[in-house]
Amino acid sequence: MINATQTIKNLWAMVCFLIVCAGAVLAQDSPDKMVRPSIRVTGDSTVTVKPDHAEISIGVVTQAPAAQSAAAQNAQKQDTVIAELRKLLGSGADIKTISYSLSPNYRYPKEGGQPTLDGYTATNVVHVKTADLTQVGKVIDLATGSGANTIQSLRFTLKDELSARTQALQEASTKARAKTQAIASSLGLKIVRVLHVEEGGQVIGLPVNGRAFAEMANVAQTPIEAATIDVRATVTLTVEISQ
Repeated sequence: MINATQTIKNLWAMVCFLIVCAGAVLAQDSPDKMVRPSIRVTGDSTVTVKPDHAEISIGVVTQAPAAQSAAAQNAQKQDTVIAELRKLLGSGADIKTISYSLSPNYRYPKEGGQPTLDGYTATNVVHVKTADLTQVGKVIDLATGSGANTIQSLRFTLKDELSARTQALQEASTKARAKTQAIASSLGLKIVRVLHVEEGGQVIGLPVNGRAFAEMANVAQTPIEAATIDVRATVTLTVEISQ
């Protein structure tokens, strides 16, 4: 009985010790886990810049009764298009194939029934990138004149977005800070410190629909005016406040 009693006392002492230690840890952690009075605001900014690159998707679509014939004709036409583009842009031009497909065509009877095979369609699309924006119209005209029959897209881009994005973030941060100061001042409060910062944003360019080029195919020279690019940034601040 003496040993059992002593064991119970020892266990109880250990439990009490653990409770005291846990209380001490909670007491240390509680200040950081307290819900602090705060203000959360968002500042935004848009920086408009001129593009310095153009990206054009140029395609050749070929139809033929046999698959091999459609593929061969398509390859010949696209080789001619690429060769002419390299003459214009230089041997080191950034031209890459981005898609290729060869698919059967079917004719569906008006009265219903089983469709019949009606040849094959081969499609080859290359992506052309150039830093000379004055050449964009010439690229389109040369491509369509040498065998390309679809311009899927034209986009104006920035080679390096960092400078414009940095400026947009700085302006957004300044606006967010000004908002917190205005709110705190109007309520008779003081800003103690910044608790949290979140940033976001996007680069918005104006894509040109490829259908427009088909309508301009008979124009002597396709007119192209580079659109501007909007670089947008948002900064959300959460600041601690006090009386």
